[in-house]
Amino acid sequence: MNPNDVCILIPTLNEEDAIAEVIGEFKKMGFDEILVIDGHSRDRTRERADEAGAKVVVQREKGKGQALKEAFSLIEADYIVMIDGDGTYLPAEVRLLLDPIFEGKADHVMGNRFGNLQKGALTRLNSAGNRLINFFFRLIYNVPLNDILTGYRAFTREGVRRLDLTMPGFEIETEMTVDSVKKGLAIAEVPVTYRARTTGTKTKLNPIMDGARIVATIYRMAKTHNPLFYFGLMGSLFGAAGFFLGLYVARDWLATRTEHIPLTILTALLIIVGFQLLFMGILGDAVASMHREVLREIYRNRRDR
Repeated sequence: MNPNDVCILIPTLNEEDAIAEVIGEFKKMGFDEILVIDGHSRDRTRERADEAGAKVVVQREKGKGQALKEAFSLIEADYIVMIDGDGTYLPAEVRLLLDPIFEGKADHVMGNRFGNLQKGALTRLNSAGNRLINFFFRLIYNVPLNDILTGYRAFTREGVRRLDLTMPGFEIETEMTVDSVKKGLAIAEVPVTYRARTTGTKTKLNPIMDGARIVATIYRMAKTHNPLFYFGLMGSLFGAAGFFLGLYVARDWLATRTEHIPLTILTALLIIVGFQLLFMGILGDAVASMHREVLREIYRNRRDR
């Protein structure tokens, strides 16, 4: 491993109590290219990062997703390690993420926090939410990943270039994972330590609001990767609504000969729409499968060259 080929990317927002130590640990291991992308911190994060020897850039717009997109456009190193600046991850474990990259086994390596989750690192609500989101991801994408929201990752520069990132906020980790799956990047997951936050640092993630956005992102991106699930779920909801409404109409007609003409029409429409959405999912799934096969062939030919 040559540290000169690696850029350490640290997105920050009000991390003055931890950022210098994080940078210092990487410096001790020989990593000189360290980029801190700051989200307009109101404390001394930027000053302490600069004093510790990192290059500091203030992002133009708000949001972690926006910060990473801007940072990726600035980095020219062959390999990129992304780590949060709050001291929850161990810089000393960077080799765990970089080894699969240097061995040619992966384009994108993710640090699984649940591999060594220390006491107090996650609240019960956050832990339950993370596990639910990971289950939802595995259900849709059929990829055995256990921590898609991790903030400790490593990439090849080519892998980053192939990602189409659009999310401005905390959904960016989800988007990076899903888009890596869609683009056929080789993904590896390694266990890492996740510690309680350094005293003075606070989480910026809202478990309810950001959790809902993350789930919505997973589902929305399934439209092009797993159309059968995306349209099938909607079709099932429409079909179920029509079925239960039809039971009500049929019960009243059989019991009292009461006719519900408008509800009967609505029942038929709901069931028809449900079947149409399911059919769209089947067709979309066939198209998506062919598209993935074409992409795999294109990237295979590129590697052979």
